[in-house]
Amino acid sequence: MAQVLVDTSTVYALIDRDDTYHRKAVTILRSLPRQGLTPLLTNFIVAESHALLLSRLGAETARDWLLSQIWPVESVKPQDEEKAREIIKRYTDKTFSYTDATSFAVMDRLGIEKAFAFDPHFRQYGLKLLA
Repeated sequence: MAQVLVDTSTVYALIDRDDTYHRKAVTILRSLPRQGLTPLLTNFIVAESHALLLSRLGAETARDWLLSQIWPVESVKPQDEEKAREIIKRYTDKTFSYTDATSFAVMDRLGIEKAFAFDPHFRQYGLKLLA
């Protein structure tokens, strides 16, 4: 099975039923097995998702998500961080976060072709999105 990188924007959309993309995220998530795709997070995305859930939906929701999270997690490596800095330096017309840039670097390193994201930065960087 091929992997698909799941962004914080998707984690949040899946958890918050009031999110604009909630229904679409659930539909896409259910379609992943048919598409032969396995979700993958990075440790940076886990941290960013937990912080976002904590700030918007509260400690209980953030804790429940973190402790029940079962998707594989790829650790961001030093070379990914180096490449992320290069990405941010090169794309001065974009507002990529450091987590975004490390996600791009990890996807490149692992040969992941698609992201499950609602964040427009992934498309701006030239990546294919499921969403």
